[in-house]
Amino acid sequence: MATLVRWNPVREMAAFDLAFEQIWNNPRNQSTTRALALNVHETDNGYTVVTALPGVNAGDIIIQMHDNVLTISGETKSETKTEGETARALMIERSVGKFSRSIRLPMPVQNDGIDATLENGVLTLTLPKHEAAQPRQIQVKIGNGQPETTGEVTNA
Repeated sequence: MATLVRWNPVREMAAFDLAFEQIWNNPRNQSTTRALALNVHETDNGYTVVTALPGVNAGDIIIQMHDNVLTISGETKSETKTEGETARALMIERSVGKFSRSIRLPMPVQNDGIDATLENGVLTLTLPKHEAAQPRQIQVKIGNGQPETTGEVTNA
């Protein structure tokens, strides 16, 4: 028994766009800017951002913070080592070129407290939240204005 499927031109265009994107995002195309994979964690006091940058020197990394937008960018250099004139590349999978990633953080951070550490190819950023954005504890008062000793509320 044959199944009829209604023709959907949008679905076919989406498949074409995917194929076109795969062609242009070929790892051998070294002129494109690639995005970084980030792990971002939030605590009451701040954010931690971690990304892998193997083979990148600390001096080649640019970190900017502007209007709650964190941008990490830089460039990985291509390897120029060859073992003589007869050497030829059999496989090239490591991408080289410029990289960049920008993310907007949900709350303001203290720009002077940002710490960046590069260890074993892993970049770790610690971004403390601005004091006004940190949670605080609010006391509940009795009708006469006196604080209640057992009724404290934590505002997170």
